[in-house]
Amino acid sequence: MTVAEATPTLHDPTDTSFLGHPKGLAYLAFTEAWERFSYYGMQTLLVLYMVNFLLLPGEVEQVAGIEQLRALFGGLEGQAFASAIFGTYAATVYLTPIAGGWIADRFLGKRRTVLLGAITMAAGHFLMAFNLTFLFALLCLIVGSGLFKGNIASQVGNLYNAEDLRRADAFQIFYLGINAGVIASPLIVGTLGETVGWHWGFGAAGVGMLIGLAIYVAGQKYLPAEHFDVPEKAAPEAKQPMTRTDWLATLALLLLIPVLAVAIVPNNQIFNAYLIWGDQSFALYWGDEKLPTSWLVTLDAVVAVSFLAGVAGFYRWWKTKWPEPDELTKIIIGSAFSVLGMGCLYLAAATTPEGEKIGLFWPVMFHIINSIAFAHMLPVSLALFARLAPKQINATVLGLYYLTFFAANSMVGWVGGWFETMPVTQFWLIHMGFAAVSGAVFVLYKLLLAPRLMHAGDGEDVGLS
Repeated sequence: MTVAEATPTLHDPTDTSFLGHPKGLAYLAFTEAWERFSYYGMQTLLVLYMVNFLLLPGEVEQVAGIEQLRALFGGLEGQAFASAIFGTYAATVYLTPIAGGWIADRFLGKRRTVLLGAITMAAGHFLMAFNLTFLFALLCLIVGSGLFKGNIASQVGNLYNAEDLRRADAFQIFYLGINAGVIASPLIVGTLGETVGWHWGFGAAGVGMLIGLAIYVAGQKYLPAEHFDVPEKAAPEAKQPMTRTDWLATLALLLLIPVLAVAIVPNNQIFNAYLIWGDQSFALYWGDEKLPTSWLVTLDAVVAVSFLAGVAGFYRWWKTKWPEPDELTKIIIGSAFSVLGMGCLYLAAATTPEGEKIGLFWPVMFHIINSIAFAHMLPVSLALFARLAPKQINATVLGLYYLTFFAANSMVGWVGGWFETMPVTQFWLIHMGFAAVSGAVFVLYKLLLAPRLMHAGDGEDVGLS
């Protein structure tokens, strides 16, 4: 017999002890910061670890199940095989939260599901210390992330009554915790992995996950209490039927998913082929000392956070003087910046004499320009889906939005396998093409569908003719 979670009982809805918010927010934010520390630290090391150690002769033979996986990928070797494994892992972590939410809603509740996810992820990080259990470690991380990811974020909203206006600000604080973890993890996990030993890095990621678990356990009494009872059958609510415009909006959003996936491949390649290229070819030196390649991820995270805030501030200023662009226009602007960002990587390869290390000017310019593109695309595309998804199936459509990341990371792994088989300039030109083609499709959407769909969302049927 299944059980369902009733409405959580708030610990203290008037609590303002943490930056004007309930104390539970502090425990959730710091738990998430340490979870992201462990997750991104491991992800930053993953492809470098496989290319430079695990998949080399003498090591790869010890990995249980690796030959069966190689056969599944068509007999890939070396860097192409590493990219395929990375892409599959990075894609799958966007599918398992669907199952994690269902398990929490139907069986365990959010608290117990998060605890189980944290324990599973910690086990996965520590299992990375052994060649034999590498694939099982990845499986633990995929499953644990699915149990953890959505369920901890939903608890943030449950700290507040429905009319409490602090909720939006709470999510900003929560995401600050995420960004702090992303920035710090390459500096610690990446540095240990590259300079002391790969398994030291993975061990540090595991310790970070255990710290997050301890914080979450310590904060249980400050989180909404969960009750599990057999749900009473309520009379079904009358739902407004879908209009023709609703169906058109749904179809348009579903067709946007593969286009968005192609559009974000250039950004997501940062964790795959870009890191391999940087490790091999960038002049990552401070004096005579070689800097860890993983620090490139910290650079990207710092710049990305800065431009997320900067772009938001820019548009707040812009709309005081001129009309603010709609979501599709911002995504088109982001696509243009993405093309320019990939152009920086093309120039880095094209202007550096063969045999010389690539200076950091063009890579740094790439991170700056790509972060402007990122700020115009990912948060804005989610806002577009939230606005246009019909209210009758809004949650379902928003859930399908995350298939974008599944498809994009699958492509990142597949396309990343071309890195060693073609000139580097051609590799980044292909990524420029991804950004340009997806941008052109966004323009077509803007011209053909925006006049019908980009209305104020008042729900009227504007028709198809």
